[in-house]
Amino acid sequence: MFGLDTSLFILLFLCLFLACAFEFVNGFHDTANAVATVIYTNSLKPTQAVVWSGFMNFIGLLTGGVGVTMSIIGLLPTELLIDPNVYHSMATALAMLGAAIIWNLGTWYFGIPASSSHTLIGSIIGIGVGYALLPENKAGLSTVNWDKATEIGQALLLSPLFGFAVAIVFMYILKKSVANKEIFKEPKKDTPPPMWIRGILFLTCTLVSFFHGRNDGQKGIGLVMMILIAFLPSYFAINTDVDPFKLQGAVVKVQTVIAKIDTNKLSSTEKESYTKVMKATVALNTILTDKSLINHLSTEKKLEIRKDVLAINKHTKKLSESDAVSLSADDKKELKKATAGEKAPFFSFGNSNKGLSSLTDFAPAWVMWMIALSLGLGTMIGWKRIVVTIGEKIGKQHLSYAQGASAELVASITIGLATAYKWPVSTTHVLSSGIAGSMVASKGIKNLQGGTVKNIVMAWVLTLPVTILLSATLFVFFRWIIG
Repeated sequence: MFGLDTSLFILLFLCLFLACAFEFVNGFHDTANAVATVIYTNSLKPTQAVVWSGFMNFIGLLTGGVGVTMSIIGLLPTELLIDPNVYHSMATALAMLGAAIIWNLGTWYFGIPASSSHTLIGSIIGIGVGYALLPENKAGLSTVNWDKATEIGQALLLSPLFGFAVAIVFMYILKKSVANKEIFKEPKKDTPPPMWIRGILFLTCTLVSFFHGRNDGQKGIGLVMMILIAFLPSYFAINTDVDPFKLQGAVVKVQTVIAKIDTNKLSSTEKESYTKVMKATVALNTILTDKSLINHLSTEKKLEIRKDVLAINKHTKKLSESDAVSLSADDKKELKKATAGEKAPFFSFGNSNKGLSSLTDFAPAWVMWMIALSLGLGTMIGWKRIVVTIGEKIGKQHLSYAQGASAELVASITIGLATAYKWPVSTTHVLSSGIAGSMVASKGIKNLQGGTVKNIVMAWVLTLPVTILLSATLFVFFRWIIG
């Protein structure tokens, strides 16, 4: 299959299985947050809630596009994604997946709502750190895409703070605008709430589940694409459904616009970006003008195309966002159209743009279905530990209807906005911070259970450093074994 011998095919299958296992764990680890409120307010029976949430996760992932997926892939050093040694690629995949699954299962076992997003991102950064420690690497820690890591880190840091603050605001609005105080009372045991409250909670559960699929689900797609690019670059280095030779005009457009920049006004970092863009466009244009390659692109050329496109997209974005760059609004618009393509529709299946990134930002339909099924099935199993923490252990009082609705509405809005901007965020931390905010809005800071909040914050603080260290250690260990 795909020209792989039996041993490599088994390794590929193992890595794909572990990627599905990570997404399965993500399902019962993170998605439990979405069903906690409807279960603890007796709005839905546990089985109903879990099955419905799993279904909406499935739909959300299939319609979410691949923006977050590409943000995840962008964290990994380019050198590792185009390494021709498939055993090196195996070490990368096993270390990354091993670290992520170990931490996720550990926090789930102790009922701590830790973030699968933090976990995966820490594991990927750890690969970059591990690669920096290898003797053959001469670039040091610059192998890690720190710009992308910083951007994602800010989203992970700010989203729970946003959720906490906005939940307090929502609770205040509800108190002032809702005359029926039934919504603020503790649910009666085994008694469903009034139908209008039940409808609101059902809607918010649906939204959180749907947007969780659109955001967190894409991380699993990113994992699978990393594995496929590493093991089968001839098939997955670039999108085989897109003809790269038809994008030569986009390359020329980038060259034309970038050439207008006055380099005398640029800083040393901006000049470096300018040079890298021009160098990559020249290299890419050389390949795309070679008519002998139209009917057959070698694996080496495909990897070169991928590397050049990634460089062009990364550094044109930096230049476009710089105040020192003297480009008109129309030039910046043309530059974005040539690289990133048209804005994807809200419901986008896979890749939908026409720019250069259409060559690199893609995922086959079978990958999306495989991960969607893993996430959906995982949601239906093992949810109870996290649900108990969310429903009973964050606040000192039982979760009320208003608190559940406020927290989930905040979570769905936050995750939806993050997905639109291609930022991976933590459903776990956004929702748990929303629950905490709703508890504080009811009776002040004293209404929080200090022990649980402490555990959540500790997991939030420790996840990145622990997974970075664990992933880097596993990576160096596997590379040492392979040689």
